[in-house]
Amino acid sequence: GSQQLQGEVLELDFEQQLQHRFPMDRVEPVPKGDIGADLVQHVLTASGQVAGTIIWELKRARNWSDGWLAKLRDDQRSLPADVAVLVSTALPKGVERMDVVETVHVVHPREAIALATILRASLLDIARVKMQQSGQAGKMEQMYDYLTGPHFRHRVDAIVENFRAQQKELEKEKAFMLRQWAKRERNLFNVLEATSGMYGDMQGIAGSSMQAIAALDHLVEGEEEETP
Repeated sequence: GSQQLQGEVLELDFEQQLQHRFPMDRVEPVPKGDIGADLVQHVLTASGQVAGTIIWELKRARNWSDGWLAKLRDDQRSLPADVAVLVSTALPKGVERMDVVETVHVVHPREAIALATILRASLLDIARVKMQQSGQAGKMEQMYDYLTGPHFRHRVDAIVENFRAQQKELEKEKAFMLRQWAKRERNLFNVLEATSGMYGDMQGIAGSSMQAIAALDHLVEGEEEETP
């Protein structure tokens, strides 16, 4: 009776320590008779998602028992929990403060909160990696669905149609400008031809008394050279 009472005091004290140290987590006592473990700690992320579960069993005893390990592993599978921890005042031979014995974390009560901090951080890191990998896989799947779906095809069709329409407009503008340039070139030639003709007529009338206009002389010479 006295040993059971001491165990219950240890359980209550440790539960309060966990709740105080990790207020974001959900720490719950296991109802008597469900499983042999004493506490279940649901490690929560900042968004409130469960990153993992730690099952705790607390023993205040003078002597260590190997049977505790097998029983706690069964409880871990039944719950289920990611990590099983046995907090005991009596430790296996060769263990001074904490160790992993047959996949179960065994720790003295003095080191239990420190171990809880390490385990909690590990569960959060693992959950973060899983979420990142899941997010990448989801994005890749979404990208594949988009690239192979009708929405992407419609987008590409719209881009191609718009490009072709702009290309046609550009060709029209180019043809129009070429016609305009040809027309303006003919008009300029006609102006120059008329001007040089007028200059030749005036030279024929005025003779040598008319002062030469060098620019027009060059035009007349140029026309004579071009005439076969």
